[in-house]
Amino acid sequence: MTDESRSTPHDAIEVGGAVWLRSGEATLGGAARIALLAAIQQTGSITGAAKAVGMSYKAAWDAIDTMNNLAGTTLVVRATGGKGGGGTTLTAKALRLIDTYRVIEREHQAFLERAGAAIEGFVQDWRLIGRIGMKTSARNQLFGTVSQVTRGSVNDEVELRLSAGQSIVAVVTHESTESLGLKEGVEAFALVKASWVMLMVDDAEGSSGPMRVSARNQLRGKVSSVTPGAVNAEVSLALDDATTVTAVITNESVTTLGLVQGQAAIAAFKASSVILGVTD
Repeated sequence: MTDESRSTPHDAIEVGGAVWLRSGEATLGGAARIALLAAIQQTGSITGAAKAVGMSYKAAWDAIDTMNNLAGTTLVVRATGGKGGGGTTLTAKALRLIDTYRVIEREHQAFLERAGAAIEGFVQDWRLIGRIGMKTSARNQLFGTVSQVTRGSVNDEVELRLSAGQSIVAVVTHESTESLGLKEGVEAFALVKASWVMLMVDDAEGSSGPMRVSARNQLRGKVSSVTPGAVNAEVSLALDDATTVTAVITNESVTTLGLVQGQAAIAAFKASSVILGVTD
């Protein structure tokens, strides 16, 4: 898959849909069954109608039996004369069903055309919908753009620039870099479990440089919430108005670090703890 195909869909996004009629939990008539009834009207034959809509003779009769049962009245009347014999007709009820379906189908098509006209420029929103609908076991799901890829002898270092302006570094295999199409400018997301995140406070007033720890990633923010539990607490750190990182630490650590809402803090985690992904 090329990088271009990752950033834009292969084809233009269009609104689609289908109409079907239901009776309770069962389908009374959809496009295929209505087409079968219309073909019977035109050919006067079950055999001819089945052939016209690409059904087997048995499948056609099974569909007719189902529609008759669900409608509570006869829709198709078959004259004697053997299998596939002529004289098959539709009742007035079946004819009204066809007309009703076609009216609904025309209105539905008109709706699709109006909705389609409203999705111009929808590609970015569609991609966003895909991201926010993603489900993973990792509490922290951060979106950004690859700003640098540094090749190593075994693994690669991939730097992801977040919307907040800060960056995350991940260590991934060469194979992962290639299979995900990771290169500068590609949009990607980072997954980091809350249990992998360490929190620190900087006692040096006005300091903005990295703390001297082995964790490569150090994201600065302010505590937005502290939710204590029986043993551990969940602490969320706001990097900006839109980006939050959550950590699970002990209640004792919360007290020791003096973590309260509004407190400046640093979320630190190893580059090897970051999982990178992309949306196709």
